[in-house]
Amino acid sequence: MDALGLARLQFAVTTSFHFLFVLVTLGLVALVAVMQTRAAFSADPVHARMTRFWGRLYVVNYALGTATGIVMEFQFGLNWSGLSAFAGDVFGAPLALEALVAFFLESTFLGLWIFGWDRLHRWVHLALVWLVALTAYASAFWIMVANGFLQHPVGHELRDGVLRMTDFSALLANPTFGTAFLHVCAAALTTGGVLVTGISAHHFLRRTTEVAFFRRSLRLGVVTTALAAPVLVGLGFAQFPILAEYQPEKLGTVGAVDGAGLGFMIQIGFALLLASWATVPLLFRDWVVRLRFPLYLMVLGIPLPFVAAVGGWLFREVGRQPWLVQGLLTTEDALSHVGRGQLLFSFVAFTAVFTALAVADWALIARYARRGPVADREPVSPLVPAL
Repeated sequence: MDALGLARLQFAVTTSFHFLFVLVTLGLVALVAVMQTRAAFSADPVHARMTRFWGRLYVVNYALGTATGIVMEFQFGLNWSGLSAFAGDVFGAPLALEALVAFFLESTFLGLWIFGWDRLHRWVHLALVWLVALTAYASAFWIMVANGFLQHPVGHELRDGVLRMTDFSALLANPTFGTAFLHVCAAALTTGGVLVTGISAHHFLRRTTEVAFFRRSLRLGVVTTALAAPVLVGLGFAQFPILAEYQPEKLGTVGAVDGAGLGFMIQIGFALLLASWATVPLLFRDWVVRLRFPLYLMVLGIPLPFVAAVGGWLFREVGRQPWLVQGLLTTEDALSHVGRGQLLFSFVAFTAVFTALAVADWALIARYARRGPVADREPVSPLVPAL
């Protein structure tokens, strides 16, 4: 594999890894916000315990996901300096806004939320978790604005051999952005719903004594999936007319890799849609728990939204090759003047780091998920183990 192939493979691997963290972060933070809202308006302590338990899983994933995001962005300067030199004035603007939102606002609100347990007024603490959720989705918003520009460059002019921004609002009105962003949001909510459902089902299979806790968690996960999956599938198909107009070559020359990704995404989307809607009636009188067989399927279904997400990303990104900025800058021209040996070293190093972070993330989440909610009152921070 030459230098270009290694650089593309490295970015594909690191971005795929990071995207999986993002899905869990966006999906869980919305559900945790709903749980804490119910806790604030209810005297039932189960909702507060749900907020702490699922909030712990969210924070672990957020912390390690942030590390993968920082490592991933190094590649823009290391491997793809041609993109920054040619389109940095336009492409860099939404990325800068994303950094402000994610690394300043979101992290600040999250820190206050973590260390504000039992210290802040419940309404202030509730406002913080919703601010964390809103800034998380705002971060995804600006990332998709930047990606939409790569898919269909608008709001610029070519001046002195580089792109200069002329209309920022055109980036927000980009037809390849809006539907794709909502599609990512629906995918994240579906992922969060499937994850909460699967972990709750696992505890029922283990004959948990926390019946009320995981019954409510299971119901929330199933209902979230049932509501988000139709939107996910609908928004996915809604992008085909947009592609036919602005990127017809992507649909006309579907390769083996992106074609397989598209196929997996569509099949898994329909499977989650049908399975979630078939499960909703079984929530009545806890039939889904009494039958037990659906619980096994819920646990086995946890990886499905992640497989579909990577498949969809492959179709969106690989399908527009050889362009990095559609019609303006090829991937080959954007590559930095880096030797094959250096790229091979960075690919091995980055992949090792991302693999370690992914293993640590899933090991910690699995550990806390298997442990279940703590029966006694927990300490102030949801991350500090009970003494």
